[in-house]
Amino acid sequence: MRIQQWMAACCAAALCGPAAGQSAAPAAHESLNPEASSGYTDKQAVSAQKFMVATANPLATRAGYRMLQAGGSAVDAAIAAQLVLGLVEPQSSGLGGGGFLVHYAASSRQLRVYDSRETAPAAVRPDRFMRDGKPLPFEQAVNNGRSVGTPGLLRGLELAHRQQGKLPWRQLFEPAIELATQGFQVSPRLHAMTQDALKALAAQPAAARYFLGPDGQPWPVGHVLKNPEYAEVLRRVAAKGPDTFYHGDIAHDIVAAVRAHAQPGDLSVADLANYRARVRDALCGNYRDYRLCGAPPPSSGPLAVLQMLGVLQHFPMQKLGPRSAEAVHYFSEAGRLAFADRGFFVGDPEFVKVPAAAMLDPAYLARRAALVHPDRSLGTALPGDPGGLLTSRAPDQALELPSTTHVVVADARGNVLSMTNTIESAFGSKIFVRGFLLNNELTDFSLSFQDPEGRPVANRVQPGKRPRSSMAPMIVFRDGKPYMAVGSPGGSAIINYVAKTLVGVLDWNLDIQQAISLPNMGSRNQATELERGTYLEDLAPALRGMGHEVKMADFPSGIQGLVMDGGRLVGGADPRREGAVMGD
Repeated sequence: MRIQQWMAACCAAALCGPAAGQSAAPAAHESLNPEASSGYTDKQAVSAQKFMVATANPLATRAGYRMLQAGGSAVDAAIAAQLVLGLVEPQSSGLGGGGFLVHYAASSRQLRVYDSRETAPAAVRPDRFMRDGKPLPFEQAVNNGRSVGTPGLLRGLELAHRQQGKLPWRQLFEPAIELATQGFQVSPRLHAMTQDALKALAAQPAAARYFLGPDGQPWPVGHVLKNPEYAEVLRRVAAKGPDTFYHGDIAHDIVAAVRAHAQPGDLSVADLANYRARVRDALCGNYRDYRLCGAPPPSSGPLAVLQMLGVLQHFPMQKLGPRSAEAVHYFSEAGRLAFADRGFFVGDPEFVKVPAAAMLDPAYLARRAALVHPDRSLGTALPGDPGGLLTSRAPDQALELPSTTHVVVADARGNVLSMTNTIESAFGSKIFVRGFLLNNELTDFSLSFQDPEGRPVANRVQPGKRPRSSMAPMIVFRDGKPYMAVGSPGGSAIINYVAKTLVGVLDWNLDIQQAISLPNMGSRNQATELERGTYLEDLAPALRGMGHEVKMADFPSGIQGLVMDGGRLVGGADPRREGAVMGD
């Protein structure tokens, strides 16, 4: 069953709802044909007047839409959607993970970030991922108990609901409980991801029993999968709040599963009991006539995006257009510079100094932009020295694999939300407890903690510390009012996915769906990566002529976005995944 057939089946079962088929917004700059030859031409923007929600799965979108119809807030809709995502897209996010939620409250004009990023257990040692003085191979670090951090998602959702929710907490759990009890159809993406992770899932008995059939193979597309254990956890959390997750028998089962693994971790019931979500000030910067805000460190995502745009501010992106080799060149060079800084300076600000203000200072970014040649690539960019910290830091080469999920919501009251959640790589640690997967977030720390000279890595593992992230939930303001909300899954490539979409809307005047559907591109301070099978492949010779090392890559981004303009909401969902937009 193809994705289109599966989504049609969802709609036929009244799971997508009538609003999913609303007329598309008129295209801007159609003469550019930005999606021609990209393979993503069949998805159209969705328009609405009162409220809108976009997620990575139509069942989750329907859950959020249901809350908005009931008079719920953006936070209410996001919570309902996320609980369903943890069921139908379990490889990407869930109760065993965490994330960042950026929220704009229309009544107070206040912008807040809810940080539910996982934390390292109190018992961690700096050499957690070292052996004989060398970092472990990533595959030996990831699928086991030592990679599991303290889950934060429910505490973050609880805090956001307490401050921004309208509907009763219990009501938000109803769609996910219904689906977990009655069953949902295995989607093409869940089937394919299970197939890709088959060996690792089969090695974990609890995960194998749920994700694999009696023949040891992934459940086929369309198979109705039920998760009564997840439903029971949700019923308890709905009735008694997250305390029932972070204390008592659920917490003990999480810890027991981590410690019973053949490569055990040291997560404790005290780690769970002591976990606290954080409310943080948003990190903001300017681009052209816009103000862009997102999650601050320990996420590196919005900081790197803002650095990229601060460099691009000095180049004529508006004139170059999406089919230009020059535009790809400048975009990639800006990425090299941002990733060079990211590797040295970003970590959990409660443990290390992050010179964010210095990294976004216009004079500093102008100096960085001056390093970019119009006709020659930098190759590998060197970090700058914002804040005078360079000589005291070692670089971090932490590997962030592409999984994660993103949700955007605008409610009828004018509140706007952009939320990215994750369990890190696909299916997290593969440890399955009570119907949900546990994260492998500790591998987002650097596997080494210092360089040969003894200089520390900012993103080294420490007790209670949050690992650096690339999640980049962002809200864009124009004339002081929210104009756009956007974000994506995708590991460290999130930074380029989000920056590309922002350039598409803000520079190239594309509608949000066209901007999302643009081929993905950029550099993470290594090769210049172009999305395979798109028109960008035709630009490779010109880029190589500028000295770029060019690689074709599969880029399964999952960008969700919406634009608020002239009293109308226009939303888009990434055609590379199963996302859907709904609104009234």
